[in-house]
Amino acid sequence: MAQQLAKLEMKNIVKEFPGVKALSDVQLSLYPGEVHALMGENGAGKSTLIKVLTGVYSIDQGTVTLEGKQVSINSPLKAQELGISTVYQEVNLCSNLSVTENIFIGREIKKYGRLAWKEMNQHAEKLLERLQLNIDVTKLLSSYSVAIQQMVAIARALNVSAKILILDEPTSSLDRDEVQQLFAVMRQLKKDGLAIVFVSHFLDQIYEITDRLTVLRNGEWIGEYKTEAIDRMELVSKMIGKDLAELEAISSKTTDISQSDTLESMLQANEVGLNGKISPFDLELRKGEIYGLAGLLGSGRTEMARVLFGADKADKGKMTINGKDVHFTTPRSAILNKIGFCSENRKTEGIIPELTVRENMILAIQSVYGWFRYLSRAKQMKIAEEYIQLLNIRPANPEQLIKNLSGGNQQKVMLARWLVTNPDLLILDEPTRGIDIGAKTEIMKLMTHLSKENKSILFISSEIEEILRTCDRIAVLRDRKKVQEFDNDRELTQQDLMKEMAGGM
Repeated sequence: MAQQLAKLEMKNIVKEFPGVKALSDVQLSLYPGEVHALMGENGAGKSTLIKVLTGVYSIDQGTVTLEGKQVSINSPLKAQELGISTVYQEVNLCSNLSVTENIFIGREIKKYGRLAWKEMNQHAEKLLERLQLNIDVTKLLSSYSVAIQQMVAIARALNVSAKILILDEPTSSLDRDEVQQLFAVMRQLKKDGLAIVFVSHFLDQIYEITDRLTVLRNGEWIGEYKTEAIDRMELVSKMIGKDLAELEAISSKTTDISQSDTLESMLQANEVGLNGKISPFDLELRKGEIYGLAGLLGSGRTEMARVLFGADKADKGKMTINGKDVHFTTPRSAILNKIGFCSENRKTEGIIPELTVRENMILAIQSVYGWFRYLSRAKQMKIAEEYIQLLNIRPANPEQLIKNLSGGNQQKVMLARWLVTNPDLLILDEPTRGIDIGAKTEIMKLMTHLSKENKSILFISSEIEEILRTCDRIAVLRDRKKVQEFDNDRELTQQDLMKEMAGGM
């Protein structure tokens, strides 16, 4: 590999946005006939690097060399002309067009001023045969599964004489058999000399299909490694920024949990799961405890939380609350059973930016009341003022548009929204991500306070220190499966969790 000429080299790449250095001196080298993994947690810079490579973003500093020649990729069209194509997690095709039309859209073959349908259909069939797929190319794309649609997207990429193929989370919506079908295609494309960039949070898949990998963290280049030469524990350590020696030295919280087994059960899930999202799991949440979900991004933490809340409807298993069977078909069903859920996607699933702090805060309780029992303005103001004071929200103005608040204060408004409903279980998905240390501390104190009031909390965090410091029990997820559960006693360490997160040890 070292003696081969790199098909593509990115050196000293810097990309800045106002107030943010998204990429700092990042490197990437791709060789023909290899699958190269781009690794890193959320915010590591993977998406930004891909957008630089595909011409969506211009680079501020650094060079890109393709087949020995320095190039300037100033648009997605230029990237395609150079043979760089991307297939995204969400298939970016037109479902209302045929397979052939999707493959040739914008590059149609014409003869005598007319579309050459016979020639295009034949060429589409040959492209898909290369991908071990034999389908009717004249049928609408929407008539085929997500897996086949992804193959069509790859065929479209190959139709522009792709030299580099970027697969961004291609397996996130595929089942096991479909993943193996995709991997078979990737192995064939390797033999054909393509360089493939593979982005995935599934460690098992990384070790199964990739040859080398590059690790990014906080927009910085951490290193490039042969996949077979770096074990999982070391890889995870590099991704989250903890040295192995440091992990061994850090001990867990010293909270006495000797009485946790005597706590009354609040929620029980037995073999609850959702095909393609989260494998069937067992889970018990007790009254007055903080239960943590640990795992790498994409491990299934959010998927588990969404199933428990009814945001995604479980297709198997049984769930009880306080001993009574429940079947959540919508989030409102969960809310009526006194469950609240703060999503990790504060911008897209949390705040409504054009509404005020007051209006954002009363949405959940208004849902409980029903839209025909409208809360009076006076009642809304009373609620808003009470929780602004309780959570120290700044500025302390109920009529301020929430979009004008800092991330930490927006997060507090989201917490207030659910606290107003007086939930028995509060699901907090990454509540401290992207906020300052002061706001983090206040949220941690609030969690402890709620647990003392006999409230149950399901806490998801990428920060292992936060999990160990606050949680009574901890479940570890990997590849969308619950793989282990720990009592957070004095002997539990970060390394114990890391080993389970990495797997295959």
